[in-house]
Amino acid sequence: MKEWKEYKIGDVFAYLKSGKGIHANEISSKGEYPVFGGNGLRGYTTRNNFEGDCAIIGRQGAFCGNVRYFKGKAYMTEHAIIAVANENNSTRFLAYLLGIMNLGRFSGQSAQPGLSVTELAKQSITVPSLSVQKKIATILSSLDDKIELNRRINGNLEQQAQALFNHYFIERPDLLGKYKIGNLTEIANYLNGLAMQKFRPQMKENGIPVLKIKELGQGYTDASSDICSENIADEYKVHNGDVIFSWSGTLMVKIWCGGLCGLNQHLFKVSSEIYPKWFYYFWTKHHLNKFIRIAQDKAVTMGHIKRNDLEASEILIPQMDILAKLDAIISPLFSQIIEMKCENRNLAAIRDILLPQLMSGKLKINDLNR
Repeated sequence: MKEWKEYKIGDVFAYLKSGKGIHANEISSKGEYPVFGGNGLRGYTTRNNFEGDCAIIGRQGAFCGNVRYFKGKAYMTEHAIIAVANENNSTRFLAYLLGIMNLGRFSGQSAQPGLSVTELAKQSITVPSLSVQKKIATILSSLDDKIELNRRINGNLEQQAQALFNHYFIERPDLLGKYKIGNLTEIANYLNGLAMQKFRPQMKENGIPVLKIKELGQGYTDASSDICSENIADEYKVHNGDVIFSWSGTLMVKIWCGGLCGLNQHLFKVSSEIYPKWFYYFWTKHHLNKFIRIAQDKAVTMGHIKRNDLEASEILIPQMDILAKLDAIISPLFSQIIEMKCENRNLAAIRDILLPQLMSGKLKINDLNR
């Protein structure tokens, strides 16, 4: 690491300042410019206070020290620090480097942690030459750019599949011909997970990660995820492509593509041996807002729904020949969505392996070209 030199963070950035406050009524889903706070995208607004590329650093709360790279026009709130490299450094490289530095540890020791620009600027950082920074950033950003492209394609694919579902089952059910009215439990099995603290790995077992609400929301397990025995019954194992419905706490319906894990309580694994995956996924999703309202009405400590709420949720079930024709159109879209989600997790895993190795100087750029 002879070519890596130590500086103060304030010395590698030409611009290092907090954003400015914005009134909540200025933020919506219709503005031209994204609004970024400490925990990421908050919505959109009609004005911007930044243009270019920068590292956005969360400065308060649970997301204190989180770092993301952004390029374009945006509005940065007072909960974010905006960092733009000077001419001798690469902003994108520094965003990657800051992201693994655990900046949250420099925040004030209070009930609501806060990261000040002054305190951040005083901390040490070790960086290579600009040419090496650019090469490392190119390697890592090529992975992130592919992930983002896949994410956008997936968003479009799901919109197409959702539009087809809405057209036939919500807007124009007359196109289905004869159909019957049923409920969610007639088309899928909603399997509740286990209290995984009772199923710890036994001696000499590696175990598998536990899928909880946190993991479902972020789309992957991590080092902080609990571990359960790999000998749990197969029906409680979650695989890529499984539909998972969080029915307690934060209610959501997701297609899981984060690898093998164990299904924790408060989550349903939704499956069927008769009906296609998109059919019970979109019907469950269709009733999600209603389920959220039910859970909120019941909330004391953690809102939830009950199985009889599933039974009270009406759906339309077409004849099997009609369903087969729709399946021939929608299933290929759904398969692409799952395939691309899995590809993104693999790309993210490669990036996460390379990132600390490149940032520590242990892995040389030339090593990747062999």
